[in-house]
Amino acid sequence: MSDGDRLARFLRTKLQDVGRQYEEARSEFYRGMYEPPEDLPTDNRGRVKLVCRRHAEKRAVNIDGGGRPACYDADHPDCESCVEDIEADRIETW
Repeated sequence: MSDGDRLARFLRTKLQDVGRQYEEARSEFYRGMYEPPEDLPTDNRGRVKLVCRRHAEKRAVNIDGGGRPACYDADHPDCESCVEDIEADRIETW
């Protein structure tokens, strides 16, 4: 194996390691950023399992720093009441 091949393999391995470390750090950052309320059930990815009023379906969604689900629409009254119920701990979950 030539020196050029070894160098290429070394660089490829190091870049893969850096990519994995970046993805782990990114995941940890977003997991901390979207920390769901502790009393709400979550799936294995940390998303809150709630029943969407607007679409009348079960959903697993991230909660943003303002306590709003990722599917939140400020112009829709069902979404507004959903946020109010999350804050009051009376949101329907599954």
